[in-house]
Amino acid sequence: MARIKELHVYSKDLPILGGPYTMSRITLHSVTSTIVKLVTDTGVVGWGEVAPSGPVYQPQHLLGARAAIAELAPGLIGASVLSPKLLGRRMDGLLNGHNYAKAAIDIAAMDALGKHYGVRVCELLGGAERERLPAYYATGIGDPAEIARVAADKADQGYPRIQVKVGGRDVALDIAVVNKVWETVGTRVQLVVDANRAMTASQALRLSLACKHIPFTLEQPCNTMEEVASIRHQVCHPIFLDENTESVSDVLRAIGLGVCDGFGLKITRLGGLTPMTAVRDICAARSMPHTIEDMCGGDITAAATLHLGATVEPRLLEAVWTWGSYMEENYDPANTIDVNGGHFDVPKGPGLGITPREDVFGDALASYD
Repeated sequence: MARIKELHVYSKDLPILGGPYTMSRITLHSVTSTIVKLVTDTGVVGWGEVAPSGPVYQPQHLLGARAAIAELAPGLIGASVLSPKLLGRRMDGLLNGHNYAKAAIDIAAMDALGKHYGVRVCELLGGAERERLPAYYATGIGDPAEIARVAADKADQGYPRIQVKVGGRDVALDIAVVNKVWETVGTRVQLVVDANRAMTASQALRLSLACKHIPFTLEQPCNTMEEVASIRHQVCHPIFLDENTESVSDVLRAIGLGVCDGFGLKITRLGGLTPMTAVRDICAARSMPHTIEDMCGGDITAAATLHLGATVEPRLLEAVWTWGSYMEENYDPANTIDVNGGHFDVPKGPGLGITPREDVFGDALASYD
C-alpha cells in the first residue's frame, strides 16, 4: 500500500567551504541540516531535508524544525505516500504552520513515491522541460575589488547569472560594489543585486537611482511588501521578492498587489515540492520569472531543487541555486550534484536520483514507528 511505516530523523553538520558565507543580516561559518528518512510498509525508502540559514535569516530555525517534526511524525505513521496532497492536508491538520519542517517530510514522500513507481521526481511533478539547468552564484558581502574578482571568476566558469549581496552597511559602498562588478563583467552575465531585506526604502531607491545605467534585478531590497510597494514605481530596475514569500498565499498577494516582477522561490520555506508546484503554475499563469532554490542543505535538498527546476518553463526559469558550492561533502559520492560549466544536470535515477550513505549521518536523533 506504500504507507509510512517508519520515520527517522538525523543531524548533519555542514561546514562552509572557504567560509564564512555572509549576507546583510547574517554570517554563517557552518549550517546544520535535519535529515528525514521515510520507510514505507513495502520497504521503499525516501529522503528529505531542511537546513535553515541560521536562526535570524527567517522565522525558520534548526530546533524549530526538529520540534515540528516531532509533533508531526507520530500522526503520519500509516499515511499513504501515493497521495501527496492528502499527506499535506494531514500535516496541516496535525500542526498549524511550520512549512519548512513539513517540507522535509514532503520531499521524503515524493522521493519514496518516485521510487515506488520507478520514475524521477521531476516526472511526478509534470515532466522535465530540459535536462541541463542554468545555475547562479551568490557572492556574499565584500568590498568592490573582492566581489568583482569573484564575479569575474564565476563568469569565466560559465555561470549565466551572478547575485551580488548588498545591505546592512553604508549604501555608498554597495553602490561602489555594483559599479565595479558591472565594469568587470558587463553583459557576460545576468546581474542580480540582493539586499536580503536589509535596506530601508530610501536606501534601495538611492542604490537604484545611482546605478540606473546598469541592467540588474533588485532582489528583496526591503523587509516588507509594503516598503517595497512604496518605491515600486520610482526604482529603475525590476524587483524580485524572496524572503516575503513564505506561502502560496504570499505569492498570490504579491502578484495581486503588483509589487514585484518575479520571485526567488525556496522549496522548504514554501512547504516542499507539492506546494511549490502550485506556485510554479501560478507564476506560469502570470508570466512571472523566478528562481528555484533553497536556504541551505546538502544533496537531498539540491536534488529536489533540480527536479522542480527541470519542470519550469525555460522562459520563466531564471536559474537554480544549491548550497553545493559552499560545502565539500556529498551524501551520495556515486551521484554527486555539481555545477559544470555554470549549469546543473538533472539527476537520472528514480525518485530524487540519489541514495545517501547512512553512515554519513550517524545515529538517528529520533525514530517513529
